[in-house]
Amino acid sequence: MTSVGSLAFDEFGRPFFIVRDQDQKTRLTGIEAQKSHIMAAKSVASTLKTSLGPNGLDKMLVSPDGEVTVTNDGATILSKMDVEHQIAKLLVQLSKSQDDEIGDGTTGVVVLAGALLEHAEGLLDRGIHPIRIADGYEMAARKAVQRLEEIKEAFVVSKDHLEPLIETAMTTLGSKIVNKCHRQMAKIAVDAIMTVADFDRKDVDFELIKVEGKVGGQLEDTMLVKGVIIDKDFSHPQMPKEIKDAKMAILTCPFEPPKPKTTHKLDIKSVEDYKKLKEYENKKFTDMVEQVKATGANLAICQWGFDDEANHLLLQNKLPAIRWVGGPEIELIAIATGGRIVPRFQELTAEKLGKAGIVRELSFGTTKDHMLVIEDCHNSRAVTIFIRGGNKMIIEEAKRSLHDALCVIRNLVRNNHIVYGGGAAEIACALAVSREADKISTIEQYAMRSFSDALESIPMALAENSGLHPIRTLADIKSRQVKEGNPRLGIDCMGKGTNDMKDQHVIETLIGKTQQINLATQLVRMILKIDDIRSQFGQAQ
Repeated sequence: MTSVGSLAFDEFGRPFFIVRDQDQKTRLTGIEAQKSHIMAAKSVASTLKTSLGPNGLDKMLVSPDGEVTVTNDGATILSKMDVEHQIAKLLVQLSKSQDDEIGDGTTGVVVLAGALLEHAEGLLDRGIHPIRIADGYEMAARKAVQRLEEIKEAFVVSKDHLEPLIETAMTTLGSKIVNKCHRQMAKIAVDAIMTVADFDRKDVDFELIKVEGKVGGQLEDTMLVKGVIIDKDFSHPQMPKEIKDAKMAILTCPFEPPKPKTTHKLDIKSVEDYKKLKEYENKKFTDMVEQVKATGANLAICQWGFDDEANHLLLQNKLPAIRWVGGPEIELIAIATGGRIVPRFQELTAEKLGKAGIVRELSFGTTKDHMLVIEDCHNSRAVTIFIRGGNKMIIEEAKRSLHDALCVIRNLVRNNHIVYGGGAAEIACALAVSREADKISTIEQYAMRSFSDALESIPMALAENSGLHPIRTLADIKSRQVKEGNPRLGIDCMGKGTNDMKDQHVIETLIGKTQQINLATQLVRMILKIDDIRSQFGQAQ
């Protein structure tokens, strides 16, 4: 008890507890605590707001060990930011939730949550209770989601009708670093998903899509390989660089003489003993190679390494081999080639071999780097996206961009409903929520109007990032949506001369947009209900 405080008694003999280190603890309560939360959320949202949309700016993040990341992906920016405030950390988790579930819209969800809290501050100043604000936001979110259901459109997702999918992927990639060749990237993403998609279950197994990158070349050299690429080369430079009709033995056992599992010691007392040991090792190596060749295999893929002697023996016996192949890569090769992973040489049979049309070695420019491509696989559903770029930063950002595009296409395979982007869906929802607020007789109507204003922060940020006058542009689009009854009208970020997002092919998934509104509203409700912060050493900001 003395470690946390001491027991004392007042003049009437009533006990009370004196807690230690109260001078080193801080406490915020009531409106001060809520203002502190709102300030933290606004600062995080304002950081991301300039990265929203096709003209959004990139952020450069430098880690403590000097590693540089350049990106405009909301989840990546927040995950690499050094965030101290507790509420700001909740926004980081919010963007991660959006990224994990949907894969896209990570910037927009944080901007929306920041705008909701910013407008809640004005309502708190007017004396409205936080619970009434939270309830009003919940009612408004339900109306917004209902409006999205009304304006949604559906299209057939099939391998014969890819253009709408490519247009949706292009919308996702439009704000990324790859936008100079974003139709090519979108087509690669769509082709990859269509190859591995299971249309009966309406799902996509991302384990079958591998993304590899290699510095050099340009983004336009990025390609989709119907097979597997591994960052390895053949174990001996004199082994053939191309193997047709490959039959692969996929081994997780090492190419070396067996060793006892327990601690052991071997005493060699004479030259004869040493020669016997060497003969035994050679015999074991030879037996292993013979066992592999007896099954009809013409390529050995080994998870472990083997020494120069074994390597030389493999070359002599004309059995090409690849060593030090990682666990995930071994599994993907097994899936792609229809082979079985073999843990012991004794279990190797012809039925367990993987089959591929061709295994070839790629070389790059003047470097000595090599990679192996396994193509025309037995199971054609495994694919690899091979990204080229001028430097590591571009390749990493291209990987993140393609991940977003792959997630969006997967969402369309699951649910083929879409809404139109460019702020069109947000403006339509804002108008619907504003109309609904006029029908509410209770104090929640103020919160609903604030929710409507917060939704408009997305199109305003898009207009501002595109060099347009945000308020004038938004007012014009809102009035046109009401007059024409056209919920597809949005911000013309690219200056194409039309505000109809259907003509511009700016498409977003319905589940992505619904998730944005629901996640942001849930977080804001939770934050508004916090009215007391206690922290040590002055951590409450």
